[in-house]
Amino acid sequence: MKEPLTEGLDYYIDEQGRWVFTQHYLLKRGYCCQNGCRHCPYGFEGGDKLKTSGSLPGKRAKKHLQKG
Repeated sequence: MKEPLTEGLDYYIDEQGRWVFTQHYLLKRGYCCQNGCRHCPYGFEGGDKLKTSGSLPGKRAKKHLQKG
């Protein structure tokens, strides 16, 4: 069974009532979803396209971003 999310640690609710994942949660999840998350620790921004198909596992994403 998956561990439940903790408000304030894994996410917070913004002024519009949307759930926003924190950098802590995104790192714990372990990969970049390429959706332009507000606190993306993998360096992805909305207009970027990583040079691979699909999501990158966390370690591969970090290595890819370091190479440029």
